[in-house]
Amino acid sequence: MSKWKKTLQELSVRRKMIKAFKAGHFYLGDIERPIFPKIHAVSVGENTTITFTIPNGLDPKTITKNDYIFKQIFGKKIELEGEVKKFVLSIYSKGIPKNLTYQAKTITPLLAPHRLGIICGKDKNGEWITYDLATKPHILIAGETGSGKSTQLRSILTSLILTKKPSELEIYLGDCKKSEFHIFRKVEHVKCVYSSARDIGKMLSNIKKELDERSNLTELFEVSHVDDLPPEHRRPYILVCIDEFVMLRKDETIMDILTEIVAIGRTLGVFAILSMQRPNAKVLDTTIRANLTTSMGFQLRDAMESKIVNTPDAHKIDIAGRFIMNSDKLYEIQAPYLEMEDAKKLLNPFIVMKSPVKDITEAPKKLTEEDVFNDIKRT
Repeated sequence: MSKWKKTLQELSVRRKMIKAFKAGHFYLGDIERPIFPKIHAVSVGENTTITFTIPNGLDPKTITKNDYIFKQIFGKKIELEGEVKKFVLSIYSKGIPKNLTYQAKTITPLLAPHRLGIICGKDKNGEWITYDLATKPHILIAGETGSGKSTQLRSILTSLILTKKPSELEIYLGDCKKSEFHIFRKVEHVKCVYSSARDIGKMLSNIKKELDERSNLTELFEVSHVDDLPPEHRRPYILVCIDEFVMLRKDETIMDILTEIVAIGRTLGVFAILSMQRPNAKVLDTTIRANLTTSMGFQLRDAMESKIVNTPDAHKIDIAGRFIMNSDKLYEIQAPYLEMEDAKKLLNPFIVMKSPVKDITEAPKKLTEEDVFNDIKRT
């Protein structure tokens, strides 16, 4: 871009900002002699940013509550950041895609730098967002039927299986709805898939024993993380993923163990992904919510549910696969869509025959403690 063309574009942006200030009454005095916010910098390019400060005496809520003015003038692909005096308006050229197909060849290299890479989707810059579950442990995923919650679970689990060896990651699945996790039953990384509260409770009881063993090892060797244990005592990461865990809310033992996992699991290499359709404040008590470092809110019923999940405006989402993520900051992201049949093809190289195989679609089979323990511990 030539310097002259860039200067013209900057002037055009400044004129539009003045137009926004007038339309939104973002000034002091009257329209004849207004005191407008001061524009300090304009940066044009693939994305445009405008830095401005408001005059002393102008209520900053006038800006934040009426950001629709900027959307009317610059388009919907904007983000306004600021609180008291200084504000930054970002205008994005690409925006968030409405449809995004899961492509393993694209996604797996993005996860390679992470110990436990989580694929999120694309943001308003059209950039892929990923992060490391080992450093930001535990995820809460919430969303109504058809919002994209189940597909996101499928994408996350499939991506972890594609990027980690069975010796590096063990996965334990609770499928309370008996509808989501059947494709993972025979995958080598997956130690069990249970659907009844009774079986899930026994599964978690054994994970609790593993937590205690790992805690004892870190104390014995005086290390702060299981990754720092001597090689002969290293343990694989453990991921506990329970879909619609709200159905387990009446089992105090289960809820106590889940609370312990999210409270101390990070340093012991044990992580949780919990999902639900209807967020409930009684189930998501303050202890669990405080330790679920990442929340993904797909379309929710109302503002109260969005508040419970800590994903503001998730109830306003009207696009399948779109969600608000609250991690180190707030993101609006489009999740990659992974078809069930495509997931099966990707998982096929990791399928092994397990004996016996527990089919979650069958009526629950009565198991002894020894059966469950052996099922969980087999490799």
